[in-house]
Amino acid sequence: MTSVRHLVYSRWLFHLSKSPSVNTSVSWHGSQTRLFSTTKICMTIMPAWVIDKYGSNDVLRFTKNASFPVINYPNEVIVKVFAAGLNPLDVSMRGGYGAATLSMKRDPLNIKQSGSEFPLILGRDVSGVVMECGLDVKYFRERDEVWAAIPPWKQGSLAEFVVLSANEVSHKPKSLSHKEAAAIPYVATTAWSALVNTGGLSKDNCNKKRILILGGSGGVGTFAIQMLKAWGAHVTVTCSQNAERFVRGLGADHVVDYTAGPVEEPLSTLEKFDLILDNVGGDTERWALNLLKPWSGAKYVTLVTPFLQNTDRLGIADGMMQTAATMAIKAVKHLVKGVHYRWGFFAPSGPALDEIREMVDAGQV
Repeated sequence: MTSVRHLVYSRWLFHLSKSPSVNTSVSWHGSQTRLFSTTKICMTIMPAWVIDKYGSNDVLRFTKNASFPVINYPNEVIVKVFAAGLNPLDVSMRGGYGAATLSMKRDPLNIKQSGSEFPLILGRDVSGVVMECGLDVKYFRERDEVWAAIPPWKQGSLAEFVVLSANEVSHKPKSLSHKEAAAIPYVATTAWSALVNTGGLSKDNCNKKRILILGGSGGVGTFAIQMLKAWGAHVTVTCSQNAERFVRGLGADHVVDYTAGPVEEPLSTLEKFDLILDNVGGDTERWALNLLKPWSGAKYVTLVTPFLQNTDRLGIADGMMQTAATMAIKAVKHLVKGVHYRWGFFAPSGPALDEIREMVDAGQV
């Protein structure tokens, strides 16, 4: 719970007013019936914070006339937002970061005109209540309390309602309020994707493995510490002296202060690691992979990649080619030394949030 409170008060949260009164109706689909919620007034607009162009804070505006989200696919749900969280990615997206790739994801056939993403709603975290379910949604019902990490190519949570795929949503931890829950999903699923999907770790194979987290006092790092300790790993963390007490309180076994000098020097005196999670990037790649156990399947996973910058700068085709070439060169360069070089990315996942919910309710996070 310590890290939950830290995240709640260190990030902006958006708490919305109560929705209009709700009626329950019945819809017939073939031989099946289902309940869905409707308001007394047919809603086509809603309040939201939007941007109409990329830029600084000045482009952010509040409107009461944002388009109300609709279910376009049978596996989608509409969630009434009770609390929302902003991430550093939202700030970068406001300035146009990743615009080329995200536009392609929204409109892969390039049918729509340039700028069709506007007005754009930011916000990657949401905690709220299911208002309506698509016909194929079986795992959720109206009025279920849920949380989710919203993909950056979708409209975000700084609004009264948001539409999501059911496989991106999970039931909210019962031990957390909506405000507390909205501080977790994006950083948690990012850490999960990097450590589990890319790093190959799990609660069954993590016991006693040596893990190094570079930049361990941020959102992803603090969640990764707790998850890895719950799975029995030995965790070493780099952070500033001011954050040392905090990360030790989360369970870090060994802490290296990066403000005291080059961190590679004290780290090189330690026993080598099975996996490194890099939240810092930059110069760390030059020396970090030398800290891994060679020829043992050890992995270096970095969350700081040039992919979106390349596509923004060079365009989709050239940017992806440049990215693939960079990744291939680095992977081969380190593979011949007996270690694996990987890039980690955020991946929305309801099943991952199901696992995280159990950890939260068990007091492990």
